[in-house]
Amino acid sequence: MPLWLDTTITILIGLTMFVGLFGLVIPIFPGNLVMWVAALIYGFIVGFDLKAGIFLTLITLITIAAMLGDNVLMGAKARDKGASWPSIFLALAAGVVFTFIFPPLGGIIAAPLALFGMEYLRHQDHNKALEVMRALLVGWGWAFLLRFSLGAIVLTLWGIWRLLG
Repeated sequence: MPLWLDTTITILIGLTMFVGLFGLVIPIFPGNLVMWVAALIYGFIVGFDLKAGIFLTLITLITIAAMLGDNVLMGAKARDKGASWPSIFLALAAGVVFTFIFPPLGGIIAAPLALFGMEYLRHQDHNKALEVMRALLVGWGWAFLLRFSLGAIVLTLWGIWRLLG
Protein backbone atom coordinates (compact mmCIF):
# COMPACT_ATOMS: atom_id res chain seq x y z
CA MET A 1 0.00 0.00 0.00
CA PRO A 2 1.42 3.43 -0.87
CA LEU A 3 2.58 5.51 2.08
CA TRP A 4 0.09 8.33 1.37
CA LEU A 5 -2.81 5.85 1.41
CA ASP A 6 -1.56 4.13 4.55
CA THR A 7 -1.21 7.51 6.27
CA THR A 8 -4.68 8.63 5.14
CA ILE A 9 -6.29 5.42 6.39
CA THR A 10 -4.49 5.68 9.72
CA ILE A 11 -5.61 9.29 10.17
CA LEU A 12 -9.24 8.55 9.23
CA ILE A 13 -9.50 5.48 11.45
CA GLY A 14 -7.73 7.31 14.28
CA LEU A 15 -10.07 10.30 14.00
CA THR A 16 -13.06 7.97 14.00
CA MET A 17 -11.71 6.28 17.12
CA PHE A 18 -11.32 9.66 18.86
CA VAL A 19 -14.83 10.75 17.79
CA GLY A 20 -16.14 7.50 19.26
CA LEU A 21 -14.16 7.92 22.47
CA PHE A 22 -15.03 11.55 23.14
CA GLY A 23 -18.58 11.10 21.85
CA LEU A 24 -19.12 8.93 24.92
CA VAL A 25 -19.71 12.15 26.85
CA ILE A 26 -23.20 12.05 25.32
CA PRO A 27 -24.87 9.13 27.14
CA ILE A 28 -26.87 7.90 24.15
CA PHE A 29 -24.03 8.17 21.61
CA PRO A 30 -22.79 4.67 20.71
CA GLY A 31 -19.13 5.63 20.89
CA ASN A 32 -17.91 2.14 21.74
CA LEU A 33 -19.78 0.77 18.73
CA VAL A 34 -18.32 3.52 16.50
CA MET A 35 -14.85 2.52 17.67
CA TRP A 36 -15.55 -1.16 17.01
CA VAL A 37 -16.81 -0.42 13.49
CA ALA A 38 -13.66 1.64 12.84
CA ALA A 39 -11.52 -1.30 13.98
CA LEU A 40 -13.54 -3.68 11.79
CA ILE A 41 -13.10 -1.41 8.76
CA TYR A 42 -9.38 -1.20 9.51
CA GLY A 43 -9.27 -5.00 9.58
CA PHE A 44 -10.98 -5.24 6.20
CA ILE A 45 -8.52 -2.74 4.75
CA VAL A 46 -5.32 -4.31 6.07
CA GLY A 47 -6.53 -7.91 5.98
CA PHE A 48 -7.32 -10.47 8.64
CA ASP A 49 -4.34 -12.55 9.61
CA LEU A 50 -3.95 -14.23 13.00
CA LYS A 51 -2.70 -11.03 14.66
CA ALA A 52 -5.61 -9.00 13.28
CA GLY A 53 -8.05 -11.69 14.41
CA ILE A 54 -6.67 -11.57 17.94
CA PHE A 55 -6.84 -7.77 18.10
CA LEU A 56 -10.35 -7.63 16.65
CA THR A 57 -11.55 -10.36 19.02
CA LEU A 58 -10.19 -8.45 22.02
CA ILE A 59 -11.73 -5.20 20.75
CA THR A 60 -15.06 -6.98 20.18
CA LEU A 61 -15.12 -8.46 23.69
CA ILE A 62 -14.25 -5.09 25.25
CA THR A 63 -16.95 -3.37 23.18
CA ILE A 64 -19.57 -5.89 24.31
CA ALA A 65 -18.47 -5.42 27.93
CA ALA A 66 -18.74 -1.64 27.58
CA MET A 67 -22.22 -1.80 26.07
CA LEU A 68 -23.57 -4.29 28.61
CA GLY A 69 -21.89 -2.59 31.55
CA ASP A 70 -23.32 0.74 30.49
CA ASN A 71 -26.90 -0.52 30.56
CA VAL A 72 -26.44 -2.48 33.77
CA LEU A 73 -24.83 0.34 35.76
CA MET A 74 -27.34 3.01 34.78
CA GLY A 75 -30.41 0.94 35.53
CA ALA A 76 -28.96 -0.88 38.53
CA LYS A 77 -28.23 2.26 40.53
CA ALA A 78 -31.77 3.53 40.05
CA ARG A 79 -33.18 0.07 40.73
CA ASP A 80 -31.14 -0.14 43.97
CA LYS A 81 -32.98 2.94 45.21
CA GLY A 82 -36.36 1.43 44.38
CA ALA A 83 -37.09 2.58 40.83
CA SER A 84 -39.62 0.43 39.00
CA TRP A 85 -38.73 -1.22 35.70
CA PRO A 86 -41.41 0.77 33.83
CA SER A 87 -39.89 4.00 35.18
CA ILE A 88 -36.41 2.94 34.08
CA PHE A 89 -37.63 1.95 30.61
CA LEU A 90 -39.55 5.22 30.25
CA ALA A 91 -36.43 7.16 31.26
CA LEU A 92 -34.43 5.25 28.65
CA ALA A 93 -37.07 5.90 25.99
CA ALA A 94 -37.24 9.59 26.90
CA GLY A 95 -33.46 9.77 26.67
CA VAL A 96 -33.46 8.27 23.19
CA VAL A 97 -36.39 10.29 21.83
CA PHE A 98 -35.32 13.65 23.22
CA THR A 99 -31.73 13.18 22.09
CA PHE A 100 -33.09 13.16 18.53
CA ILE A 101 -35.58 15.98 19.11
CA PHE A 102 -33.18 18.29 20.99
CA PRO A 103 -29.63 17.04 20.35
CA PRO A 104 -27.29 16.63 22.12
CA LEU A 105 -28.64 17.58 25.56
CA GLY A 106 -32.33 16.73 25.19
CA GLY A 107 -31.92 13.13 26.26
CA ILE A 108 -29.57 13.98 29.10
CA ILE A 109 -32.24 16.25 30.57
CA ALA A 110 -35.32 14.19 29.64
CA ALA A 111 -34.24 10.81 31.05
CA PRO A 112 -33.77 11.86 34.69
CA LEU A 113 -36.87 14.08 34.53
CA ALA A 114 -38.96 11.21 33.15
CA LEU A 115 -37.67 8.93 35.91
CA PHE A 116 -38.40 11.59 38.53
CA GLY A 117 -41.91 12.11 37.15
CA MET A 118 -42.77 8.42 37.05
CA GLU A 119 -41.40 7.77 40.52
CA TYR A 120 -43.21 10.81 41.91
CA LEU A 121 -46.49 9.54 40.45
CA ARG A 122 -45.77 6.10 41.83
CA HIS A 123 -44.81 7.12 45.39
CA GLN A 124 -46.34 10.60 45.72
CA ASP A 125 -43.10 11.45 47.51
CA HIS A 126 -40.85 14.19 46.15
CA ASN A 127 -37.84 13.06 48.22
CA LYS A 128 -38.12 9.41 47.14
CA ALA A 129 -38.38 10.43 43.47
CA LEU A 130 -35.40 12.74 43.87
CA GLU A 131 -33.37 9.97 45.53
CA VAL A 132 -34.09 7.62 42.61
CA MET A 133 -33.20 10.33 40.09
CA ARG A 134 -29.90 10.98 41.89
CA ALA A 135 -29.14 7.26 41.79
CA LEU A 136 -29.70 7.22 38.02
CA LEU A 137 -27.28 10.13 37.64
CA VAL A 138 -24.68 8.34 39.78
CA GLY A 139 -25.18 5.27 37.58
CA TRP A 140 -24.64 7.45 34.52
CA GLY A 141 -21.39 8.69 36.00
CA TRP A 142 -20.11 5.18 36.68
CA ALA A 143 -21.31 4.02 33.27
CA PHE A 144 -19.44 6.87 31.60
CA LEU A 145 -16.24 5.98 33.46
CA LEU A 146 -16.61 2.36 32.40
CA ARG A 147 -17.39 3.18 28.74
CA PHE A 148 -14.59 5.75 28.52
CA SER A 149 -12.01 3.49 30.20
CA LEU A 150 -12.87 0.56 27.97
CA GLY A 151 -12.92 2.88 24.96
CA ALA A 152 -9.42 4.07 25.84
CA ILE A 153 -8.32 0.43 25.99
CA VAL A 154 -9.85 -0.19 22.55
CA LEU A 155 -8.02 2.86 21.17
CA THR A 156 -4.77 1.61 22.69
CA LEU A 157 -5.27 -1.89 21.27
CA TRP A 158 -5.95 -0.45 17.82
CA GLY A 159 -2.83 1.69 18.12
CA ILE A 160 -0.73 -1.37 19.00
CA TRP A 161 -2.36 -3.31 16.14
CA ARG A 162 -1.49 -0.44 13.80
CA LEU A 163 2.11 -0.19 15.03
CA LEU A 164 2.67 -3.93 14.71
CA GLY A 165 1.38 -3.57 11.16
